[in-house]
Order: sequence, then structure tokens, then C-alpha cells
Amino acid sequence: MKHPNLILFFIALGLFGVFTVEFSVIGLLPMVVERYGVSVAQAGMLVSVFALFAAIGGPLMVLWLAKYSRKRVLIGSLMIFALCCVLSAWAPDYQTLMVLRALPGLMLTVFFSLAFAAAVALYPPQKAAFATSMALMGESVGLVFGLPLILFFAHTFSYETAFLFCAAVCVIAAAGLLRLPDSKQNEQGKTADALVILKKPLLWLGLLATVAVLSSMFGVYSYATEYLLGLGMNANTVSLLMMVFGIGGLAGNVIAGRALAKNIKLTAVAYPFVLALAYAALYAFASPNIAVMALLCAVWGAAHISGLVVSQFWVSSSAEEAPEFATSLFVSAANVGVTVGAASGGWFISNFGIQSSLWAGWGFALLAVVFFAVSLVLKKRELVSG
Repeated sequence: MKHPNLILFFIALGLFGVFTVEFSVIGLLPMVVERYGVSVAQAGMLVSVFALFAAIGGPLMVLWLAKYSRKRVLIGSLMIFALCCVLSAWAPDYQTLMVLRALPGLMLTVFFSLAFAAAVALYPPQKAAFATSMALMGESVGLVFGLPLILFFAHTFSYETAFLFCAAVCVIAAAGLLRLPDSKQNEQGKTADALVILKKPLLWLGLLATVAVLSSMFGVYSYATEYLLGLGMNANTVSLLMMVFGIGGLAGNVIAGRALAKNIKLTAVAYPFVLALAYAALYAFASPNIAVMALLCAVWGAAHISGLVVSQFWVSSSAEEAPEFATSLFVSAANVGVTVGAASGGWFISNFGIQSSLWAGWGFALLAVVFFAVSLVLKKRELVSG
């Protein structure tokens, strides 16, 4: 295959685009409130509706679209994202904007699932972890830098320009994916074939581990701004530290991808301990000193974002018969983890103060170790019995 690295770049760009679309509205909430005359809580529902449709409807969409070629579905998904962004820029009312958030939510899981399957298919099996981590780099960049970019376009130009930026990214990525080979989705054309993986205990353990990992990550990260402000830092310094956090996250993605390629089992079991140690460093050394916090945020970011590639690769390896459907289930589990983690961290903070969110992180990290360990025992038994 010619130019697999270039195709992988456009897959990553597409992931950057769709995740920027998902979280762009967070930065635009004050403008949405003013534009449509709704409350902050109502504006926040635009985020929840997107995640809800991604978590519940996404796997069903993956099954429904399984009979079509991977290339066509990927490009079609990006064009739907682009169209909804353009329409969102001039949505006449709040209700219309809500509908325009729901449809991309359904397509997020579809694009995410097929994008990783397409990325892995570009390379030989021994480079599967590399392809996964590089594709996930696009998601990580979207999660970390998408919001600042949206704020830049909205405040420098206009509210509409922010949406048009997202649309442009999706269109460019779609054009780049025209180079992608037009292949079937691993012949996964029948719903029954995909549903067979639901009988696998290893898949369910992987999904539970994903919920635990994401809960640990977002039990702390959801309150990162409040945590840093609580140390006595101003808003500008916090923004800078979150950028450092993002850069650390990108480095963590690369490191995790290489570690998975060498030993997926050891990497999976070790990851929750790495995340817990990052939280321990925050607990022990956090201070108003900018240099100290920059180092801590870089380490925290590396540990945090690498959790995505570790848990996603673990789930995929547990259901190789239907990788697209398995990845769609991963997306749903990840959204559950984000919700559970944010709620748990909020409970700890409400009852014990801002720093106590770290206890939510530690608790779920321990739970993740349990799920990964049980998975390893089960895999070993299957090998022995096989």
C-alpha cells in the first residue's frame, strides 16, 4: 500500500475534527446562552446530548452500517459532521441546535470505531499498537487543543467561524481519506456475526476495565481547573499549565503505543499504577510554584491520556473477530467512565474538599487493576484449556 503514513495522518486529522466538534460547544456556552436566551444548565445539555447519543446509539449505528465499505462510511461520517457544523453556525433556535448535536453524536462512535480499524489495517500486525497510538494522537490533540482553538476563532472572528473551522477540518480529512483502500469492514456484514463477541467474558472484563480507567482519569481531570486555581494560581497560568498537560499527553500516547507493542499484558496491568503514582505526585508536591506544577502537569498529562490507548487496545484485542463493533462498545464504556468519574470526583469534593478528588482517582485505578488481573487469569486458563 502506498503512503500509509499519509493516510494515517488524515485518519488522525478526522479524529481531531470530530472530537473538536464534540467539545467545541463547551467553549461556546456563554455565547449560546446569550444567543438563544437559555440558561447555563440548558446550554450544558448540548454536551450531554452529544455524549448520550454516542454512548447509546453508537454501537447500533455501527451494526447498521457494517454492510457498507469502511472508506465510504468514514468519509460519509465526516461530511455529516461538516454539514451539521455549518448548519449549527446559523441554527435559528436552541431546539434546532440540539438536534444538530444529536446526529453527530450518533456518528462519533461510527467514525471512531472504523477509524481505528482502518488505521490498523494499513500496517502489518506487529505495528498494530503503533497505528492505534498514532490514530489516537488525533483524538488527544482534539481533546487538549480543540477547545483553545475554538475559543480563539470565536473571540478573534465570530461565533459562526468557530463552527466553520470544525467543518473545514472534517472536509479536509474526508478529502484525504479518498486515498484509503475501498475495503469491506473485515467482512463483518452480518449483525449476528458481530453480536457473537458479546458472549466473550474477556470483552466484558475489558469494558469494565475501560469504565474503571476512564472513571479514574476523569474523577480528577474533570476538576483540573478548579484544582489548579485552588493552589492560588490565576486563570492565565492555569491555561498555560493545561497546555503543558496536553503536550505531556501527546508524549504519553507515543510511550504507551511502544509499550503495548512490546508487552500488552504488562502495560495494561502497570498502567493504573502509573496513573495512581501521578496522582500521588500531585498530592505530595503540588504547590503555587509554576515550575513544579509544569513538571507535575506534564507527568499527569502523559499518564492521563495514555489511558485511552491502553484501554482501547485492550478491548480490541479481546474481540478481534469484530473490531469495529468492539471499538463502538469501547466508546460507550468510555462515556460511562467519564460520567461516573466526574460524578464521583464531584461527590468527594462536595464532602471533603477539592484535593479529595484524587481519592476517586485512586479508587478507580485500583478497580482497574482488579479487572485487568482477572482478564489475565482468564486468558491464561483459556490458553491452557486450548
